[in-house]
Amino acid sequence: MTDSPISLHSANPARDAVKSQTPEGILLAPVWRRGTALFLDVLLVVLPISLLTNGRFYVILLDFEFIQTSLSVLLIHILLHFASFWLYFKYSAKSLGRSFGQRAMRVAIVHDDASLLTEQHWNKRAILKLRYIIPVIGIFIGFIDLVYAYFTKEKRTFLDKSNFSIAVLDWTLPAESRFQLR
Repeated sequence: MTDSPISLHSANPARDAVKSQTPEGILLAPVWRRGTALFLDVLLVVLPISLLTNGRFYVILLDFEFIQTSLSVLLIHILLHFASFWLYFKYSAKSLGRSFGQRAMRVAIVHDDASLLTEQHWNKRAILKLRYIIPVIGIFIGFIDLVYAYFTKEKRTFLDKSNFSIAVLDWTLPAESRFQLR
């Protein structure tokens, strides 16, 4: 028993729990930065495809009447849609250490010890990130994931937990990790 019935606690126990898991001086990326980064990534893939096809590519993906008439064309469009995003997520992260949207928002995805992810992690991460790109449903999946990250102590999405990674602000990384990012 203590001498006093009053005990003092930190003003923000959630922040203290996250600080105990991350290396000293590293700040976790806010959820709004992560959501904006994904939005920018989607724009970088969707806009060129829409411009090249005069918008017809994505109209076919969302046209439910087209499903009844030509299922094979729709399946090809779905395959191309997912392949383009998978290639973008995998190879932008492989060359830059993050996607272009993450670079614009100054977000870096690293291991819990602040070391950069390897190529095997980026491949798995690119495949799992495709769930956010499912037409119509992906928006809700991404929103649920961001809300989950916002309200949990460690501020990690389901994608981060499956890859044992965290999203941090790039300028707070140690020099050996920060200088390897582009």
